Order: sequence, then C-alpha cells, then structure tokens
Amino acid sequence: MDIQQHARLRVEPSDPVHQVVGEQSRRRPDSLAVIEPTTGRQVTYRELWNLSGALAARLRSAGVRRADACGIDLGRSADLVVALLAVARAGACYVPLDTGAPRQRSAAQLTDAAARCLIGAPEERDRATALPAGIPVVDMVRECGEDPQDPDPEVLGEDPLYVNFTSGTSGRPKAVVVPHRAVRRLADSPVYCRIEPGTRVGNAANPAFDATTFEVWATLVAGGTVVVLPSAAVMGLDGWTELLGTARVDALFLTTSLFHVIALERPAALGTLETLLVGGEAMNPEAARRVLAAAPPGRLVNVYGPTEATTFATYYDLTPERLDRVDQVPIGHAIQHTSLHVLGPDLRPVADGERGELCIGGPGVALGYLGRPDLTAERFVTLTGANEPGTVYRTGDVVRRSPEGRLEIFGRLDRQVKLRGFRVELEEVERAAIATGLVAEAVVEKAGEGGSASLVGFALPADQGGAGSDTVAEKLRSALAALLPDYMLPARWTVLQRLPLGPTGKVDRGALLAGIATAAPDEPDEPDGESFGTDAVPGEVRRLWCEVLGVAGARLEDNFIESGGNSILAIQLSSRIGETTSVELSPADVLLAADLSDLIDTVRNSASAQA
Repeated sequence: MDIQQHARLRVEPSDPVHQVVGEQSRRRPDSLAVIEPTTGRQVTYRELWNLSGALAARLRSAGVRRADACGIDLGRSADLVVALLAVARAGACYVPLDTGAPRQRSAAQLTDAAARCLIGAPEERDRATALPAGIPVVDMVRECGEDPQDPDPEVLGEDPLYVNFTSGTSGRPKAVVVPHRAVRRLADSPVYCRIEPGTRVGNAANPAFDATTFEVWATLVAGGTVVVLPSAAVMGLDGWTELLGTARVDALFLTTSLFHVIALERPAALGTLETLLVGGEAMNPEAARRVLAAAPPGRLVNVYGPTEATTFATYYDLTPERLDRVDQVPIGHAIQHTSLHVLGPDLRPVADGERGELCIGGPGVALGYLGRPDLTAERFVTLTGANEPGTVYRTGDVVRRSPEGRLEIFGRLDRQVKLRGFRVELEEVERAAIATGLVAEAVVEKAGEGGSASLVGFALPADQGGAGSDTVAEKLRSALAALLPDYMLPARWTVLQRLPLGPTGKVDRGALLAGIATAAPDEPDEPDGESFGTDAVPGEVRRLWCEVLGVAGARLEDNFIESGGNSILAIQLSSRIGETTSVELSPADVLLAADLSDLIDTVRNSASAQA
C-alpha cells in the first residue's frame, strides 16, 4: 500500500491498526475477511466489523478501559480474528494464550499481565473458568445485527496492541508489549510479501506465536482474506498441502522445521503459492533447492525477526542463483521502515565483514517488557551518534554484513535456542526442573538440528539415596508437563550421580552431549521375531521409526515423544508409513500411540480396515 493508497483510505501511518481495518470494511463490506475451509464458515468485512463491535461493547461493559489487558483463550478460527479486532476497538491490548499450554502457565501469564477479562468460546467455558479466580470470562459473539455504533475510544500509535510471552532466563516468561505503530510498520506496504484486496493469506500459526500478527493484521490492513488452516499435525501432510490448493491460499508463513519436512517429503506441494515465507530457525539451503527445483512458489522468502521487533525484521528472496554453492542461507536485508545495526560490545558499529550483535531499530521496536524495567533497560537501548538515533533492540544474535550488504547469522551471545520456531531460554527449563524439588541441579541443552532437534536434560537427584534414575526421570517429566508447554519439555532426562566439570570448574556441557552421542543403544527387540510371524508391518514401522528419529535401534516399549519425537517428526513418520504400507495414518496416530508396539498395532488395524 503506497502513500496515495493511504490517502484514498483516509488513514494516516500513525493511526491505530483497527482504524485501517474499519476503513477497509467501509470500502469493501461484502468482500471476504475470514474463511474456514474445513468448516465452511465465511465472514465478510461487514460481518467482521459488526461482530467485533458487539464484542467490544461487551468488553467495555465488563469494565475494560484503554490499555487494559484482555486474555484470549481461542484457537485458530474466525472467532479469534473477531476477538483480536474487538480488543483493539475497545482500546485494550490482547494477551493470546497457547490453548495447548498447561493451565498453570496460562494463569500465570494472565496474572502477570493484570488481565481485566478473558475472552473464550462458550463451549469451552469450563476450561476458561479454570484460570485465575476473579477474572470475568466474556463469551464470543457469533451473531449480531448492525454494528452497535458505540464510538471506539481514542487510541494512539504508541498504545499497546498486544502482549506476547516469550521464554525467559529467570525461569519466568517475559511479556513483550507491542504497540499499534509497530504492527502498522509490519503490515503497511510489506516488501517481503505482496498483499492486495482479495489476497488469501494462510493462518497456520499458534495464536500465541507472533507470526499470527502477520497472518491476521497484514492481511486485514490490505483488504485481503485470512484463511484459517488446521494443524498439519492433525490433518496429515497430504491432506494439509492439498488444502492449500483447494482453499486457494496465495501467501503462507511456515516455520523452518515444517518447511524442511515438506521439502524432503513433498517438495512439489508448495507450487500453488504466490509467496512462501519461512522463518524461525536457520534454513537448510538444500531444502530450499529441492522446493525451487520441484515446483517453486512464485516467491520463496527467508524471514527473520524477534518478537521484540514485531515478527519480521529482515527478508531474503531465494532463487537457484542465490543458492548456488552456498552452505548458509542469509537473513538478508531490512524490511520497510527498519534499521539494522551490527555493533560491538561497546555498542559501536563494526566494520563490514566483522561479526557483531544485531540491533534493530525503527517503529517496529516494542515498548519493552511488562513489569521488567531492569530487563527493558538492558535490551532496549538508545544509540548515541548513530545515523538513525533512537531506541534499538539488542537481539543477542551474532551477525556480519557481507560486501553485498546482506546479513548472515552465526549464533547467539547467550544460551537461547530455537526449536520448531519457538524461542527457548534453556535456563527457564533448568530452573523449572529444580523448582519441582525432584532434582538438586539440572542442565538442559539442544541436541540435533532441524526437525529432529530436541531438548535433552541432565540432572542430579535431590535425594541421592532415594528412587532410582528411571523413576526420578519419569516423575520429572510428569511434573514439568504441568508447568511448561510441549516445545519446552526435554525429550529425554538422564539422571546422574555427578555432572562432569571442565577446567574452570563449570559444568562441561559438551561432555554431556558427547555422552549421548556415544552411548550404545539398548538392544532392540527382534523385528522379525517369532511373535510377528511373517507379518512385514513391524519391521517396516520400526525401520521408519528409527530413520525419522535418527536412532540406531528401538524397543517395542519405546515412546515416540520420549525418544525425541515431536509434531513435526510425527508428520514425517506418518507420511512415510503411508507411502510404504499404503495405510492412511495421521500424525495424531503417531503422537497418541503409547509406544512402538501400539503404533504397529494401529498400522495393522488400519490396514485391515482399509483392505
């Protein structure tokens, strides 16, 4: 959207984001704003405006005032889009919850944000009321007549639009406060993705993941259509990629891990897209080459950006020529209205080609961390003597600028890792483990790369003479599952009597990881043993299980998750089992199987049913 289009829409760059959506609703009331292909539900811009107005009126009646926080406990849906717009129109800021996270963690986030209310689906009221006492639950509005016409309160560009929680080193998640002007910077005239009236943008992200900001607001600001997609982990790879075509999705963001799986298993499945954005972790250039060689989307873009800089800060268009003889995909160049600074420890620029910390400036920078002035002062700093003075966010990412001006990333200054698109501060997991009282000391590291990457934990038991190692590990896994989301749970805990120390007296983390790599696997059960007779299924399923998980062997009692599996690998395993055995299996079948034996039985039973 250029300057002239701003004038035609009668909005200014400093106007809050919902006012731009309101203008789109007046200009194209009968155009589709949101569709749910799997349910058939469609919401026009007129309906979206009216529904959000009715819900905003409910919020004001519940006592919500300007800049108050409102929790949203909804999965991806048209309801979610209505709720996001309603909170903005009420002058408040939303706190999106991960519906799959432990209730205790969600409750803590609502308490930290001082949420005035919680928006939930009427049919899920039991779950919503399990959250902190005293926070009223406001039911979604799904039917209404005309917009109530209550005047929306005055909202400025600096007012907060949402609060996103990210993993924190203190053991407590950090609440990033993002204002309207930061979302306008992301959504207005994006150089990384062309969105016009009628453009269909897929909504595939977890609502608590800030890619939702792009999927919803960049789409609505441009007059496009949000296409709500189910999880690929529920639908299966073939059905999910087929849906992209039948729903006529034009633009889509994928986490790097899911992109890698699709590139490996179905490289031609993304060719119907006009723009494919990929981000969250380092991209394997070979995966990009496979997709571009098979059936390339109109545009394949590697994107990068922390929550504190509002979703995306850089982009890099990928072509066969740009990928020729490269072993690392750059994060590229600044998106619109964004400044990038490569600085040394003294916060002064380093020379091109030298490594330094990436600091991001411009209107996309967040307001800071809610209730954490010390951490805000540490990470959000004012540069002196810079060509573009102002507040910048210190990312902690180590980068260098190439002679061509593109940025290349080389890791972190701290122990933060990325796992399937999610940021994880390893210290938060370690502190949570110690807080259970089951262990006296804990060390957590990331093992592996790509979709097979997982967290692994090492611990000293609190009671050295108590329960055995396996019992402590089992209790620890169970205790942490009530505290942390799935992506923060170590796939494996090793309970030790002592932790190896390096020359400086600190824990030797490399030695711990090396111990995993060199450990001899348990002797697997014989796949073609007497109990299986001539049945070929057990051997094939076991072979694929080991292949996907990257393990040398597997026992019948092995659990997929505890063996390092996750939703991304479940997509891959179900796809390969289907190709090999012609049995239709969903990723959920893999994730819900009690163990390898149970999965083998599921494949057998499915084969019999489909015969």
